[in-house]
Amino acid sequence: MQFSPNNGDFTFVSSTEAQELSGTIAAPEIKVNMGSDSGKDPYATAFLRQRGYGWLLEVEEDDGEDNKPLLDELDIDVKDIYYKIRCVLMPMPSLGYNRQVVRDNPDFWGPLAVVLLFSMISIYGQFRVVSWIITIWIFGSLTIFLLARVLGGEVSYGQVLGVIGYSLLPLIVIAPFLLVIGGFEVVSTFIKLFGVFWAAYSAASLLVGDEFKTKKPLLIYPIFLLYIYFLSLYTGV
Repeated sequence: MQFSPNNGDFTFVSSTEAQELSGTIAAPEIKVNMGSDSGKDPYATAFLRQRGYGWLLEVEEDDGEDNKPLLDELDIDVKDIYYKIRCVLMPMPSLGYNRQVVRDNPDFWGPLAVVLLFSMISIYGQFRVVSWIITIWIFGSLTIFLLARVLGGEVSYGQVLGVIGYSLLPLIVIAPFLLVIGGFEVVSTFIKLFGVFWAAYSAASLLVGDEFKTKKPLLIYPIFLLYIYFLSLYTGV
């Protein structure tokens, strides 16, 4: 049965004549555009990212540099330190060592180890001597550095600090001999002078360059006095 509307726009069909309708309605997938991969994040992650707290969810990737050995982390090159020690203990140019590496490539840990070793020899139960020796090393090197700059030398404080520290090695070498022959005054004095000249020559040959010309004694003399004072800290002379 059909009913014609008054306005003529619609045609009504009775339910008995209509065909059966069936089907499903698919709900559209709703995604919030939060970034490149926000659709994959859970709600809490998306919530934090939306409010600017996404950095809390960031995980740092392991970097190979974080797994470096301790010596590399502290910038300690054992082979380089050993080579510099040989350069200081054998300052003769005829031996073929590139001694300028002690000055041109300064480091901190090598000289510090030498100064601490010298301090351990000097303490004789008085641990306050250690801090005093380190103080003399730092400020004595500063004095030599300032004097070298005044005289026209092109050296840095780090270079002077390294050279002065490494050049304490001769005084460490002669220490066992002084313990053995301490009763022989003449021989003991000769060994002390030999150690001081050895240390002063090693340091001066590295710090005193050609730029000083006739002013070399003005720098060599305070270096010599500095090592005499270092020697007196554990010999009393």
